[in-house]
Amino acid sequence: MPTTSSHQGIPSPAPQVAGPSTTTQPAPQVAGPSTTTQPASQVAGHSLVSSDTLAAPGPIVVQSQVPPTVTTLATTRRESEFYIDLRIEPLPPPTLPHTTKWTQAHPLQQVIGSKSAPVKTRSATQNECLFAAFLSRHEPSNVTEALDISDWVTAMQEELNQFEHLGVWRLVPRPKNKTIIDLKWIFKNKKDEDGIVTRNKARLVAKGFKQQAGIDYDETFAPVARIEAIRIFLAYAAHKYFTVYQMDVKTTFLNGELKEEVYVSQPEGFVDRTKPTHVYILDKALYGLKQAPRAWYDHLSNALLDNGFYKGKIDPTLFIKTEGDDILLVQIYVDDIIFGSTNSDMCTWFSDLMTTRFEMSMLRELSFFLGLQVLQKPDGILINQLKYIGDLLKRFHMDTSSVAKTPMASGTLIGADPKGKPVDQKTYRAIIGSLLYLTASRPDIMFATCFCARFQANPKESHMMAVKRILRYLKGTPNRGLWYPKESGFELVAFSDADHGGCQLDRKSTSGHVQFLGDKLVSWSSKKQHCVSTSTAEAEYVAAASYCSQVLWMRTQLRDYGYNFNHIPIYCDSKSAIAITCNPVQHTRTKHIDIRYHFIKDHVERVCISQGGTFPPHAYSKGERCLPPPDQKGNSLFCLL
Repeated sequence: MPTTSSHQGIPSPAPQVAGPSTTTQPAPQVAGPSTTTQPASQVAGHSLVSSDTLAAPGPIVVQSQVPPTVTTLATTRRESEFYIDLRIEPLPPPTLPHTTKWTQAHPLQQVIGSKSAPVKTRSATQNECLFAAFLSRHEPSNVTEALDISDWVTAMQEELNQFEHLGVWRLVPRPKNKTIIDLKWIFKNKKDEDGIVTRNKARLVAKGFKQQAGIDYDETFAPVARIEAIRIFLAYAAHKYFTVYQMDVKTTFLNGELKEEVYVSQPEGFVDRTKPTHVYILDKALYGLKQAPRAWYDHLSNALLDNGFYKGKIDPTLFIKTEGDDILLVQIYVDDIIFGSTNSDMCTWFSDLMTTRFEMSMLRELSFFLGLQVLQKPDGILINQLKYIGDLLKRFHMDTSSVAKTPMASGTLIGADPKGKPVDQKTYRAIIGSLLYLTASRPDIMFATCFCARFQANPKESHMMAVKRILRYLKGTPNRGLWYPKESGFELVAFSDADHGGCQLDRKSTSGHVQFLGDKLVSWSSKKQHCVSTSTAEAEYVAAASYCSQVLWMRTQLRDYGYNFNHIPIYCDSKSAIAITCNPVQHTRTKHIDIRYHFIKDHVERVCISQGGTFPPHAYSKGERCLPPPDQKGNSLFCLL
């Protein structure tokens, strides 16, 4: 910014250059109503000096490794303003690393950053904001197109360098009577939670559909974390006041060791000219192989178990390590890992352990995981999917539509509509699938989405209007999500509700359930019952019984966190259903109920769970859990969440 003197004839402060030696030039005196100097970014390439610094009395200190000479070239008068052109002339010019590389044709003053530093590579600047401007935003559809773009050539070479570094394969002569699996390049831009491209990622994958079971692979299953387990993890972190971190293992599957003998072809575009007929034999797993996820899970699991961790009792993706009263929790989802501890030193130890064992591409505080945006605040944790909602509205051209106050119209019953006009099944199912993914953080659309999902086989215009209303509701409430306050309890409480014959197609009832850990909502569901209930009491009883298994899973999961819950209350708004649960006598109104629903009776007798009675009064109070009153029938629990 220009510097203006308030008095004519007063010289500007004398610029000084500090380095190995300091040279001070006399200040140029300019007569005129104002004096203006060049921006500080042109005076020094190392640091930016604000206009306030230039206007303040005193010298301007500029760091440089060579003593430059400051010369005044010209002063020009424009509308009673004087401009002084100051230039840095290094004497003698230093030999910099970038003068002989690709930046040699660029003017020195246009080079961003320290000019004495070496040129940074992609891996050194992949997390810098400015570097995103130099990444290719175009995703090639094939390898021929990618080979014409230098950024993607570099990305492919990085992928092959990882193969060599990890010892994934060996080039051998083509064997006889062996299946050779072809390879394929996949190109994808990795983006952050704001949609900014942070990395051009090229992945070399195998065409695993050519593998034969029993010959090329045996076990293929690899466990992944349930979404409820992720929410329990975050709720516990909020309760214990600790920060959650995330890390991403680079080239994850390449670390898994193969037990079978697998051969693959040479990658397209990178065929060895001296041995074009040779193939690669795999020593490590490769993306696309059917056994690759299982091989990686076994490798990571063994690495953690060897360092003092133990697995969860029912969740094989949860690893725990305790030291006294402190606990370190690690939750994995293939190559995405989140972890946190009540002791920050244990987090540091774990990050150092993973960095030494694997090459990490990301290590920071948790902010974006499995499509969930996680905002960690001093008073709690907020989980939402704001970016996903914006992309969803644009995808289905609803970003310019009007907003709706509720996900479903009150009192409207949607049926099969046999006389209605059909709509495109593919579009309808795509919207339903996208909304189901969104329910990971939006329980308020759970019932409406599941209700509209019943008409996917033959959707009509009335059904399309219903799902578009959900999108319009999301447009008006994009910032809503789950809030996990830190200053709250951690007791496990469940609520169950059901309508009676709410489905107009087959007159089956709909069950709705929620589970809280203190004031933190961690689990919910809305599902049509499998049987037709003959009374409201039966519908409520079936709903509570079917949710009993989820409550027991939660209880076992929380044991790994150090909690032993007994007498877990399940609140129900039907006294008749509560009486059936607690009464061991079978009578004519209940003898036809399927035996699997009497599962809840056994656990009530064993005092594992307890019928907490009807909904407590505080459950209806404004500003708390906002559950529906017990006398409100015909609506699902999630209509009013």
